[in-house]
Amino acid sequence: MTDMNLPQDSGLNALLASAHTLKGRSLLTLLELTQEEMFLLVSLARALKLEKRAWKRGAALRPRRLDGKSLALIFEKASTRTRCSFLVAAQDEGAFAETFGKGDIHLGAKEDIADTARVLSRFFDGIEFRGFEHATVEALARHATVPVWNGLTDEHHPTQALADILTLQEEFGDLAGRRVVYLGDAGNNTCASLMLACAMAGIDFVMAAPEDYAPRADLLGKAMDFASRSGGRVSLATDPFQAVRGACALYTDVWVSMGEEQKPHARAKVEDLRPYQVTSHLMTATGRQDTIFLHCLPAHKGFDVTEDVFESAASRVFEQAENRLHTIKALMLATLR
Repeated sequence: MTDMNLPQDSGLNALLASAHTLKGRSLLTLLELTQEEMFLLVSLARALKLEKRAWKRGAALRPRRLDGKSLALIFEKASTRTRCSFLVAAQDEGAFAETFGKGDIHLGAKEDIADTARVLSRFFDGIEFRGFEHATVEALARHATVPVWNGLTDEHHPTQALADILTLQEEFGDLAGRRVVYLGDAGNNTCASLMLACAMAGIDFVMAAPEDYAPRADLLGKAMDFASRSGGRVSLATDPFQAVRGACALYTDVWVSMGEEQKPHARAKVEDLRPYQVTSHLMTATGRQDTIFLHCLPAHKGFDVTEDVFESAASRVFEQAENRLHTIKALMLATLR
């Protein structure tokens, strides 16, 4: 985004007012949002991004819309972008945030998840969870009396998908009918949330993957339902070079996720996915000059993507990473204000 103008206060306030339907709600998957709510969060994030640029250069006052709020951030898994996004978003808006590692609280160990959720709700105004089992964040949300946000589980990564849509919008504007291709393990959490977001956005979303790495059938069905209403498409392909033709963006993720590294199938998985590595030849095969490369990071250069693509002018991975901050801030403001 090159526009550095301060957004109209009335425009930002109107977006915040429109987000009242999200107040008090949790976000565990994108299935809990309507198409309108997803685009509202993305539009709010874009306005907040402009606002932050303005107050950092002294053209506006720094807001403190969450002054007096406290947030609990739980991390079973290591985190760079999710942790930094929640911490900085909270600081920007005047909230206090405390992080908890796997051994810092008794979550699911000495204390069951339901009790932890109820205890944390007495101290904090919102709870973020990043970990392994999706059932854990579901249990937290079921028993908490404050909003719970999924920072990543083995099944879903909704805040990443919101940042992805913002990044695509910044690059291309209207997304309806544009082709986005995900390459690699189409059954992982990042692809699941990206598939749902693209289907809601009216995008022609293609997953290029071996047959054994397809998304869950129920999630694929939900995405196809969204696509039928939005005018988009969702499809699977096994030939990466055919899949990428006409694509405005190629997206990939690490082939072996956190927690999988030591599993017996990890080496076989790498070999299965090697034909889906994003290379300069694959970027050229789109037939477009404006194709961009996206990755949720961290990348395993030389495996899921070659270094020349990662470092190329087509790469938008760091804009994408920054957009985690703005979309997470939008989510916090929408659900807590």
